[in-house]
Amino acid sequence: MTTVYETYQPEETYEIARKCAEALQPGDVLCLNGELGVGKTVFAKGLAAGLGVTEDVVSPTFTILKEYTSGRLPFYHFDVYRIDDPDEMTEVGFEEYLYGCGVSVIEWSMLIAELIPKEAIRVTIEKAPEKGMDYRRITVSRREVT
Repeated sequence: MTTVYETYQPEETYEIARKCAEALQPGDVLCLNGELGVGKTVFAKGLAAGLGVTEDVVSPTFTILKEYTSGRLPFYHFDVYRIDDPDEMTEVGFEEYLYGCGVSVIEWSMLIAELIPKEAIRVTIEKAPEKGMDYRRITVSRREVT
């Protein structure tokens, strides 16, 4: 199942993510992909808000993982941009988070594609400068698991 959204302001991207978060369940994994500066962290902040996270959500670029526990579900925010080898993810207990009781969001997930569960929700954010500098095309795909 695939849904495509178009936004023209970062606030709209945030709001779409916030609404998407209302349906998230324990163990859900979301993969956020797109070029630098496209709005992956804005989307992650919206997801966190939708889960009721009260802390300020920032990209964990240099720490790989930030945990937030103030919402209705734990929110695990990964940024794997600086990962050189997917095996590095075992050092942070990656699988325990993925199959735990919270929601895992992974920015740059294509860099560790072999570690991503098949049932993960995939979010691709793209720019189209001809439609405006703040325009974003957000494609959300969820594979039907039988």
